[in-house]
Amino acid sequence: MKIAVTGGNGRVGRAVIDLARAQGHGVVSIDQAFGDAAEMPGGPDRRTADCADFDALRAALDGCDALVHMAAIPSPLRHPAHVVHNNNVAGSFNALEAAIGLGIRRICQASSVNAVGLAFGRRGRFDYFPLDEAHPTYCEDPYSLSKWICEAQADAFARRHPDVTIASLRFHLVVPQRAQAEAEYLPREDEADKHLWGYTLLADAARACLTSLAAPFTGHQAFYITGADTVHPAPSAELAARHFPDVPVTGDLGGRNSFFSGAKAARLLGFRPTVP
Repeated sequence: MKIAVTGGNGRVGRAVIDLARAQGHGVVSIDQAFGDAAEMPGGPDRRTADCADFDALRAALDGCDALVHMAAIPSPLRHPAHVVHNNNVAGSFNALEAAIGLGIRRICQASSVNAVGLAFGRRGRFDYFPLDEAHPTYCEDPYSLSKWICEAQADAFARRHPDVTIASLRFHLVVPQRAQAEAEYLPREDEADKHLWGYTLLADAARACLTSLAAPFTGHQAFYITGADTVHPAPSAELAARHFPDVPVTGDLGGRNSFFSGAKAARLLGFRPTVP
């Protein structure tokens, strides 16, 4: 399979490309620029395109069998709100429209746990724990809103093209090693409602992307792709009672289980996160 990866020069994009090549796939790496890095012999086909430029992106995708759309601004913290929102929403629409117009029927796109409103809002709002994909959104910041809209776009494309498979993967603080998430979250105990001590290992993110391209479903589905546990040493049920006494626990928060359910990813993708 020849797989196009937008944001191919980014951290997750590079991990997806490396894994895809290790699995024997052909790869087209698409990004706005590749810097001064030399192109390695036998490496991925590099094509320069901005996802905001529909024609350039469509040309870059030509000849590919599948798309992993990772290109996006990853938080609302370094750009004006309108730039974050418009970049992510237009980029996702262009990627889906261009890919499907070229006959690509297997698509994975990067979403985020923030699609329901989380780290960048004023305060987390939750109806139950653990969170699953049926939980409503309470997003309020431009990044979270952009991810929610990207998923809604995928719903619309799947309704119009019932033979298409689109997976929106909800990542959370993608890190190479779990210890990096501990260092990020544990000093911020007063902001627990904004992160729920979750994380995604970089290797798991790449594996989930490629797994989703071969999953036996059609239409659009969103999936939580996070670690199986929290990075907090306390039991999850204790954390829920301490920080969220009014939120009902409707699933398994035993031990240090994650506040994000991986059941749907296990059922439809056959994906399970690496056990730390």
